[in-house]
Amino acid sequence: QVQLVESGGGLLQPGGSLRLSCAASGSIFAINAMRWYRQTPRKQRELVAGISGAGSTNYADSVEGRFTISRDSAKNTVYLQMNGLKTEDTAVYYCNAQMVTRDWRFSEYWGQGTQVTVSS
Repeated sequence: QVQLVESGGGLLQPGGSLRLSCAASGSIFAINAMRWYRQTPRKQRELVAGISGAGSTNYADSVEGRFTISRDSAKNTVYLQMNGLKTEDTAVYYCNAQMVTRDWRFSEYWGQGTQVTVSS
């Protein structure tokens, strides 16, 4: 049993900042990549940012320079620092983790999603 629990979403005005957190727990042996996705009723789910086990990062063009992904491997936690938020960043944000579980399976898990609303 593995679960990813997200927190940090909320309502704020354009130009504001939020930090999202996602903590993985359960029968985890090791986590490889962790990623943040987002989804709106208007769009398919899209990749926002990712971080590898070695710490390399990548970002969607729409958020590069404004968002920063990081991780605390000891806590199995990934963060997304979001600065200079725009109304078009409004979405449900989902955490994704690729991992080896304690039964030696390579698996992928998703968080429940956290709402970010940017509005004036």
